[in-house]
Amino acid sequence: MPPARKPDSSAARRRIEEIRRRIDGFEMVCSGTLIERTKTCGKPNCRCATDPEARHGPYHEWNRRQEGRLVHTTLTPEQARSMKEAIENYRKIKALLKRWERESTAIILSSGKRK
Repeated sequence: MPPARKPDSSAARRRIEEIRRRIDGFEMVCSGTLIERTKTCGKPNCRCATDPEARHGPYHEWNRRQEGRLVHTTLTPEQARSMKEAIENYRKIKALLKRWERESTAIILSSGKRK
């Protein structure tokens, strides 16, 4: 049986460099979720009080954790479009960081001697 081959750390380093370039390409990054909701105004004579289809909105709401607390912010439609992209970017970066971690682990474990 041939000896086990060492993982190619230069290939892993190239993959890390590609991950770094991809992360560098993102402009806006935000965590959280974006929801679109309708609301009732509270006026008893308004149609929204009795007809769910007549509710006011849609309103765009960005929800996230900040200093351990859940925070809600109402956004304009334009802000919501930008926030949606920033949240998608955040999720892509998290996935890239997981790949970076795996590559780093492979490099670290392939270097040095095991006992």
